[in-house]
Amino acid sequence: MCGIWALFGSDECLSVQCLSAMKIAHRGPDAFRFENVNGFTNCCFGFHRLAVVDQLYGMQPIRVKKFPYLWLCYNGEIYNFKQLQKQFGFDYQTLVDGEVILHLYNRGGIEQTASMLDGVFAFILLDTANRKVFLARDTYGVRPLFKVLTDDGFLGVCSEAKGLINLKHSTSLCSKVEPFLPGHYEVLDLKPSGKVASVELVKFHSCKDEPLHVACDTVEALPSAGFDLETVKSNIRILFENAVRKRLMAHRRIGCLLSGGLDSSLVAAVLLKLMKEININYPLQTFAIGMENSPDLLAARKVAAHIGSEHHEVILNTEEGIQAIEEVIFSLETYDITTIRASIGMYLVSKYIRKKTDSVVIFSGEGSDELTQGYIYFHKAPSPEEAAEESERLLKELYLFDVLRADRTTAAHGLELRVPFLDHRFTSYYLSLPAELRIPKNGIEKYLLRLSFEDSNLLPKEILWRPKEAFSDGIASVKKSWFSILQDYIDQQVDDLLLEKAAEKYPFNPPKTKESYYYRQIFEKHYSGRSSWLPHYWMPRWVKATDPSARTLKHYKSATQE
Repeated sequence: MCGIWALFGSDECLSVQCLSAMKIAHRGPDAFRFENVNGFTNCCFGFHRLAVVDQLYGMQPIRVKKFPYLWLCYNGEIYNFKQLQKQFGFDYQTLVDGEVILHLYNRGGIEQTASMLDGVFAFILLDTANRKVFLARDTYGVRPLFKVLTDDGFLGVCSEAKGLINLKHSTSLCSKVEPFLPGHYEVLDLKPSGKVASVELVKFHSCKDEPLHVACDTVEALPSAGFDLETVKSNIRILFENAVRKRLMAHRRIGCLLSGGLDSSLVAAVLLKLMKEININYPLQTFAIGMENSPDLLAARKVAAHIGSEHHEVILNTEEGIQAIEEVIFSLETYDITTIRASIGMYLVSKYIRKKTDSVVIFSGEGSDELTQGYIYFHKAPSPEEAAEESERLLKELYLFDVLRADRTTAAHGLELRVPFLDHRFTSYYLSLPAELRIPKNGIEKYLLRLSFEDSNLLPKEILWRPKEAFSDGIASVKKSWFSILQDYIDQQVDDLLLEKAAEKYPFNPPKTKESYYYRQIFEKHYSGRSSWLPHYWMPRWVKATDPSARTLKHYKSATQE
């Protein structure tokens, strides 16, 4: 996990522009570098490093003697770099996993490069020999990337939008900062002036498609095909375990977030099992946050005892959570309601991990709810086919919501996030299953995933079959949820009259509640006029919901009242 930043064709002094790169210094607390591009005095790279792999030779931009005309700045982990080396006979000059990007590009161009990478990544690749600039981002946007491109060809690229919004340019302030789309690469021509022109934007992978890099995976072929239940359950276990195993690649200590829900508990249990198998000689640290005796804390305690992790509990008090709201919104670069609610706990537990422990590589359960239909509103899906479509929509929008939350809250404290549920191979297999197999059954969401691990003894039965808790709800008590605590506070901060005129002040995505108004005010304070970064609020479907919290849905209420 690092921070990348680059400019091409700057009219302003680079030493002034480079101040913007310092806005993302939190992403790489170990080292930083600025480097001008030979022959292009108005182009430069900036890099903030978190040293996780090859601590000696991992600085960027990466340049190797074999390809002196290539410059690479990337943020991510390429899990199959050794398999690619073996398959194609690449001669690596460093231990950095990202070096494989240079070799793949030299061998087969940008299309093959992006398609063959098994991992999470956002990168800027410069080819001075052919005068091309390439941008690319992984399928789900697990690693963030933003860009700004002016009409006259000035290009700015950065891991977070905050590194671009204050750039200066002769024709305008750089107002069109936008997220780079996941699963895409872009080709740009580099002119002698250092400015660029976009040639094409290409989608190289869709979540349903089996990735091209399957041939270079540690599990090459599944032992059995077909959709009979036992085969499917076995394949789910094989691919999920493989997803966790490949993510063990690290020279820094590994930890795991543990809410006590199904997703994080499965990740933690499989992670600990595999760490023992490869003789990692330190205990796995697991981390839970919540108010005293909250559902998440109690469940996480049970899981930690079962799997034998070194468990840490962070007690959240109301005042601390409320005080963190503004810094959380600044980190997130969004005003989405449910994203902010859920981020507060994750931000504070990440802060604890950074200050109190030496765990740096943090596993988490993001992506499972979208993939395995874990949200409570999936019980209301009109048909299995519509549920499957909704699942795909949620996966495509992860970079705006849960993946954004998970990246920014951890990166704010210099931690690196790993999310095995979003493994390309695992997700494409799960989405290939018949729609009927994937829907909630017997009133239980994620039924197929739970069933697949029922006989594994990885988790206590009551955890394996524990109903869905939204993270922002699970950290509070059943009697008073986190969102209602926030609303009680915010009610005192926002006047009724302000809310009445909200649509006039904020015509795009107008706030409908005092809570959303409060978040929007803070967002506009830091990112004025950039509300289009959030196309729409996250809300459940097929139900008449006015609030994104699961606690407001009838299904949840009936379950808690039994």
